[in-house]
Amino acid sequence: MDTPQALLALSALAQESRLAVFRLLIQCGPEGLAATKIAEHLDIAPSSLSFHLKELSHSGLVTSRQHGRFIIYSADTKAISDLVGFLTKNCCAGIPCDTSSLAVSTQC
Repeated sequence: MDTPQALLALSALAQESRLAVFRLLIQCGPEGLAATKIAEHLDIAPSSLSFHLKELSHSGLVTSRQHGRFIIYSADTKAISDLVGFLTKNCCAGIPCDTSSLAVSTQC
C-alpha cells in the first residue's frame, strides 16, 4: 500500500457511520451482509447508507457481490491488513509487529 491509498482508506474510516459499517462488516467476516441488513443493524437511512458504502468501496476497504436480487457487502480483509502493515511498517525499531491477535469473529 502506498501513501495515497492509505490516505484514501483512512479518510473513508474517519466518519462515524462509515466506521460503524466497516466494523460491522469486519465482524460478519467474508459472508458479509446485504445493505438492508446493514441499515437495520446500524439504524442508518438507506440513502445515507448507499453514500457511505460507495465511499468505503471507493477506498478499497469494502467489496460487493450480487446474490440474487441483493448486493452483499464484505470488508476486504487484505486491504485492512495492508493498511495496518503500512501504518506499522517502521515501528518497533524495524522488528515486525505481532498482529496475530487481530482475530476476526463472525457474529452476523
